[in-house]
Amino acid sequence: MNGVVTAVGLVWVTLLLVAGGLVLLRARDAFQRLVALDALSVLVVSLLALLSYARDEPYYLDAAVALSLLSLVASVAAARYLGRGRPFE
Repeated sequence: MNGVVTAVGLVWVTLLLVAGGLVLLRARDAFQRLVALDALSVLVVSLLALLSYARDEPYYLDAAVALSLLSLVASVAAARYLGRGRPFE
């Protein structure tokens, strides 16, 4: 039963990644692109977590944590740049 749920989760997250990529390509301004990139990073982190569980490899979780931290810093810097014109004061 766990294998079926994991496989369905992997397929669902993969389909959401494709949909998120289409949203990113059709975004009109920088704010929409930033939100789409944040959503894609969340989906990649969840995909890495599912792969870690499915393959029983803890290294995927390490990559997921590193990616989530980098995504947080990048999205904060990009949001500050888009809001104020400069990322740091």
